[in-house]
Amino acid sequence: MATFHIESKKEDIAQVVLMPGDPLRAKYIADKYLTSVKMVNSVRNMFAYTGFYKNTRVTVFASGMGIPSIGIYSYELYKFYDVKKIIRIGTAGSFSKDIKLRDIILSTGSYSLSTFPYLLAGDKVSFVESSLLLNEKIRKKALTKNIFLKVGKTITSDVFDLYCIDHQKFLSNFQNDNYLAVEMEAFGLFYIAKLLQKEAACLITIVDSLYDKGSLTSEDREKSLDEMITLALEACVEKEG
Repeated sequence: MATFHIESKKEDIAQVVLMPGDPLRAKYIADKYLTSVKMVNSVRNMFAYTGFYKNTRVTVFASGMGIPSIGIYSYELYKFYDVKKIIRIGTAGSFSKDIKLRDIILSTGSYSLSTFPYLLAGDKVSFVESSLLLNEKIRKKALTKNIFLKVGKTITSDVFDLYCIDHQKFLSNFQNDNYLAVEMEAFGLFYIAKLLQKEAACLITIVDSLYDKGSLTSEDREKSLDEMITLALEACVEKEG
C-alpha cells in the first residue's frame, strides 16, 4: 500500500505515531530510543521509522514544516494506515513573560488564522482542541517522571513569527487570550484528527522568546529535546499484563 506521499506498507506503520517536524530528528529518535527499527518511508526525504519503545510498537514520522505539510501526512496516516494517535513533538517560540527557554508546553488547543479547515472541508473554525484523553495520559506520565509541563492554548501561524515585518501588528492578532507559544503545525493536526475522529496531542519545547536573547541552535533543536521526546514515548507505552 502506498499513498501520494508515503511509500510504506500498511503493516509497516504502528497505530501510534510520534511526529517531529524535522526528518533528522525522526532519525535521531529512532536511533536513540527504539529497538528493532525499520525505516518505512523516505519519499521526499520525509523519514519515518517503526520500532519498539519498551513493549510498545511506535512509528516516528516527520511532518515537515507548516499546516499544509502536517495536514498531508496526518491525513494519510489516519485515513489510509489506520493510525489512532499522533503526538506532535516540536519546537516553538513564545511572547509570554511566564514562558522560558526549554519549557515544555502541552497544547490544549490551537488558534489560527489559517483557511485550512475551510479549504479542506468547508469549516470556518479558528480554534481546535487537542484530545483530552491523550492529554491526560501525557500529564499523568509527566507527573510520574517528574517532568514539569506548562499546559494551555497555543497559536499556529502560517509565517515564522520572528520574520514578520511588523511584529507588533502580528501580535495584535492574538491578544484575546493567554496563549503560551506560537508554532506552525498543531492546528492542522488537531483539525485532521477531529475531522477523522482520531486522537492528537502536541508537545513543544520553547526554543526562542521575545523576552530571552538566547536561543537553541539547529543542532540543539535536533538533539537536545530529550525530555520532551521521552515524555511522548512514555505516553505511548501500553500497560503490561
